[in-house]
Amino acid sequence: MSKVRIGLMGFGEVSRHFYRLCLADDEIEIVAIAEIGRPEILHYLLKAETKGGIDVKLEDNFLVSANGKSRMIQSKLLEPGDVPWDIFGADVVIDGTGIYKTKNDMKKHLKAGANHVVLSTLPEDPIDRVVVMGVNDDTIKVSDRLVSAGSATTNATAIMLKILNDTFGVDYAMLTTVHSYTSDQPLRDKASTTFRRSRSAAENIIPNITPSPEWIQYIMPEFKGRIEGSALNVPVPNGSLLDLTTVLKKKDIDIEDLNKAVEAAAEKYPQIIEVVEDPIVSTDVIGNTHSVVFDKMASLKTSGRMLKTLTWYHTALAQAARIKDLIIAYHRLAEKGGAK
Repeated sequence: MSKVRIGLMGFGEVSRHFYRLCLADDEIEIVAIAEIGRPEILHYLLKAETKGGIDVKLEDNFLVSANGKSRMIQSKLLEPGDVPWDIFGADVVIDGTGIYKTKNDMKKHLKAGANHVVLSTLPEDPIDRVVVMGVNDDTIKVSDRLVSAGSATTNATAIMLKILNDTFGVDYAMLTTVHSYTSDQPLRDKASTTFRRSRSAAENIIPNITPSPEWIQYIMPEFKGRIEGSALNVPVPNGSLLDLTTVLKKKDIDIEDLNKAVEAAAEKYPQIIEVVEDPIVSTDVIGNTHSVVFDKMASLKTSGRMLKTLTWYHTALAQAARIKDLIIAYHRLAEKGGAK
């Protein structure tokens, strides 16, 4: 099987996790990395985040590892279209900037020589496909050129909703993502795009919006008009929590029925779902690549049909893992001459 050649636009947290996940993978080769930052600083961050636990060298303008050589490109603007991807033979470009999320933005990478573009987050408008692994990955086609693997919150929510809906039926859902702070939040109070996002991420619980409900309805049309949600950014750097409340169609179920349903799903998708019985907290999921770390101790159910579940995830790492899974799924489909 040939390798899929990857170009990275932006070398932030998700992209660095993706790079590290690919080091030992014989199906992926990262050929080019574009960033505003200096290559020596990016190399330093890559190693510092693992306490030097990876063997990656910076030689001239290349990151060199057992996976191969990745050309480092210091871009002044870091905008789609800046990098001629065809020169590097990049078949797939991952836009990890978190800024350029429209269909037109993504098309600029195609014009610059990429054959496929994957967003590291949710798009701002409809594209060829938004894929949650374990939910709608059976719909992918080799003709898809502009795709997204969703977001960590969207993945966790969609997976849990599929399990609950397939097993018990779900009438309505309400999510709250208790989310670690992000790199676009100030660590001290500073004027930003909104009042609340101008407050210090390191000192406050900050109510925020999440686009996940909108995109879950796009991915899972059966939930159109039946899901809402919000976010709370909290002062922890890693380790997030999905608080999902659902109104089930069935009334006569108990927590043991719920646990059996999630455990069965975890057996089917061991890369994506993990079930834990320990009394874990947020730091316990740092380094965990699962999109759903189901907390068996935390579920609650009323005497009626209302159910609350708690699901943990390491936001950036879980998202990087799903991007990698998605790229490999497309690559294997193409190798087989799959659906057009």
